[in-house]
Amino acid sequence: MWVERSLASRIHSASRQFPALVLTGARQTGKTALLQRLFPKASFVPLDLPSNAAEAEQEPDRLLERFPEPILLDEVQYAPNLFRYLKVRIDADRHRMGRYLMTGSQKFPLMRSLSESLAGRCAILELDTLSSREILDCGEIPELVKDPARVLWRGGFPELYRQQDLDSRLFYSSYVATYLERDVRRSLRVESLRDFERFLRACALRSAQLLNFTELARDVGVAASTTRDWLSVLTAGNQVSLLEPYFGSLGKRLIKTPKLYFHDTGLLCFLLGLGSPEAVTGSPFVGAVWEAFVLGQILRAKAQAGSPAGIYFWRDAHGSEVDFLIEYQGRIRLIEAKWAESITDDKTSARLLRVAQRIGSRVAGEHWIACRAPRSYLLRKDPGVRLLDAFRFREWL
Repeated sequence: MWVERSLASRIHSASRQFPALVLTGARQTGKTALLQRLFPKASFVPLDLPSNAAEAEQEPDRLLERFPEPILLDEVQYAPNLFRYLKVRIDADRHRMGRYLMTGSQKFPLMRSLSESLAGRCAILELDTLSSREILDCGEIPELVKDPARVLWRGGFPELYRQQDLDSRLFYSSYVATYLERDVRRSLRVESLRDFERFLRACALRSAQLLNFTELARDVGVAASTTRDWLSVLTAGNQVSLLEPYFGSLGKRLIKTPKLYFHDTGLLCFLLGLGSPEAVTGSPFVGAVWEAFVLGQILRAKAQAGSPAGIYFWRDAHGSEVDFLIEYQGRIRLIEAKWAESITDDKTSARLLRVAQRIGSRVAGEHWIACRAPRSYLLRKDPGVRLLDAFRFREWL
């Protein structure tokens, strides 16, 4: 079974405008399968195969001569020396588009190589795990999608939907073991992968919370500088995102404490030890998991639209907090995530309107409470606030 990816149209468009294209994302998000489906005639060169990676590093011209264009270079971060040769080849025929299609699972090393060698010559797109929209639009997925808790628990990795009888706990335990061995050991040369796995689970306990490096280091039993290095590996591998607080000044934004979020709720639930959908709904972590899910839908919508929107959270000196603030085309929209089917009190909507009043004239016409409501509608008492069916909502940006 194939689940259609919303990013496909942007990939096709980018391949017609740039000589090269890089699709980044965490492992197992379907990067290679998607490019092979969109470009079935492309030559396939897997660089996670040591012999190919060695040839790409030592004799890149010979490697590229062996395959007709377009060439799909899989896991290109294993051959950073290749980028300089790609630049020479592209510049020799700059107006031929879609010649080199690349995938990469380590974002930061890729960005460094691209900025040094292929700036202006390469489109960069990011593929995440499946969004709720992609899951719902696939008519072949049955009862699974009718229970939001089950979708949060199972997560969005395509393989879990291609094989609907696949044990998701077995999938995630294998995923974490492979991630530790292939990415973490290679990136950090960590002597004890057990320490890093404990760090990974400690991060899961802090999902949707302000990130305190000193506290995190103390709980894991390592230095604070080590936790910063390890967190950079999680970020580079597209496993987590750090959400910055919103302030009027960009300088202030960068020095305040961010919040930590996992990209995929299935992986988050696994690391939290939640063994079933029922365990999710009965867990004190359900609010944090739902918040990660809502942010994930916003980020996926942003990637699909190619939107320059800024996404932050709000926290002010008055003690008011809002989960998400979207700044787009000079306007600001506030979003609060609530694991509920309806909002029976006025506190949440009142807080949104109070923060909106403090922001002033730049606020959008309405603000959203992202919950499990059976449909989306404006609140009767607070018409500036919409109760949003976050599971089925499509127009985040």
